[in-house]
Amino acid sequence: MIVFDKLFKTMKRKGISQYDLIHKYGVSTGQLDRIRKNENITTNTLNTLCEILNCDLKAIAEFK
Repeated sequence: MIVFDKLFKTMKRKGISQYDLIHKYGVSTGQLDRIRKNENITTNTLNTLCEILNCDLKAIAEFK
C-alpha cells in the first residue's frame, strides 16, 4: 500500500499549506481528499506535487 504521510510533513517543512496547493497551484480538493485517505492518485499528480515542493517522490509517498 502506498501512503502519503510524508507529504504533509514535507509541506510543513517547505511552508506550503493545503490552501496554497488548492488556490495557488490548482490542486483539486478531490485529489487532496484521495491523498488524505491514501487512495489512488495519478502519476501526473505525484509529478505536480514533486515540482511544487521541489522534492523527490520519496519525500511525499512511501510503500508500506
